[in-house]
Amino acid sequence: MTHFPFEIAAVDGAARTGRIQTPRGDIRTPAFMPVGTAATVKALYPEQVSEAGADIILGNTYHLMLRPGAERVHRLGGLHRFMRWSGPILTDSGGFQVWSLSKLRQMSEEGVTFKSHIDGSAHSLTPERSIEIQADLLGADISMQLDECTAFPSPREEAERSMEMSLRWAKRSKAAFGERETQNLFGIVQGSTFEDLRRRSAEGLMEIGFDGYAIGGLAVGEGFEAMCEVLNFTTPVLPLDRPRYLMGVGKPVDLVESVARGVDMFDCVMPTRSGRHGQAWSDYGPVNLKNARFAEDDTPLNAAIACPASRDYSRAYIHHLVRAGEYLGSMLLSWHNIAYYEDLMARMRTAIAEGEFEAFRRGFLECWHSNEKDRAE
Repeated sequence: MTHFPFEIAAVDGAARTGRIQTPRGDIRTPAFMPVGTAATVKALYPEQVSEAGADIILGNTYHLMLRPGAERVHRLGGLHRFMRWSGPILTDSGGFQVWSLSKLRQMSEEGVTFKSHIDGSAHSLTPERSIEIQADLLGADISMQLDECTAFPSPREEAERSMEMSLRWAKRSKAAFGERETQNLFGIVQGSTFEDLRRRSAEGLMEIGFDGYAIGGLAVGEGFEAMCEVLNFTTPVLPLDRPRYLMGVGKPVDLVESVARGVDMFDCVMPTRSGRHGQAWSDYGPVNLKNARFAEDDTPLNAAIACPASRDYSRAYIHHLVRAGEYLGSMLLSWHNIAYYEDLMARMRTAIAEGEFEAFRRGFLECWHSNEKDRAE
């Protein structure tokens, strides 16, 4: 297996900045991956996502296998051509969506069978089928092993059983993936909030050997403090020379605190989901543009961000669009939120490179905690 070269340019505490070199372009780390659930980052053109600063996006195996179908995407030239995205794409394995969306599912050693949340049709997802969909049919640059997302809270015995099965699935995923020159495969550390289980999972994955290592099973209800604690004892046992990816996280403060603990890659639906619900993200938390106080606010969302949605439209106008139910409101807020997240990552990369990350972190947290009232809205 050929690793994508991962150059770490600077380290500041546990935080690090660098780049992952792929045939479709470099990924600057720490990196935030906008989520393209159904072959689209919701409410945005691919060009807007790229211009906002995203080097890589995420595609969802579960949603794409159900609609329009992985074989159909393959016949139409693969996911990059299908959605007109020329940069790298990481796909999740489908396991989390099966866990979260399909009430009619049955887990076994072989894999998982489930009924589609769209039309009730029956499907099977095994480690081998997940890799076939991701790497062969969709053509992902980075594929993920199939794992079982452990529910929270879970008794230790259940967390251990789930983690061990994910390790066995990791071995099968690696065997199915084989040796590839232009694609990579990441393993996923599980073990809920139990330190010894996380360590065993990480050690088992490193023994199998992956191109990068993800931390799964967080952002499932454990809360901010527990997430930070898991990162405190998980990232130090992962290889220094491979990317570390925290799956499904999260709010801006989650990103800052996770980078401080050595995480390199993130994805989350929050920027676009918030945009569709009238929220703009900032260092002070979410700003609810539905609020009447913005009705005559002629200032932009954030003039310092080089994005038209952030810089060129007034809060009063976006307030009007949101209150009137106009599509453009969701589009502008989603665009701004992606640009804000990418700007936050760029500021962290600069701070790490300049040896000023701890000062950046303190300043960010001061802003974040100064506006508790608005965040409670």
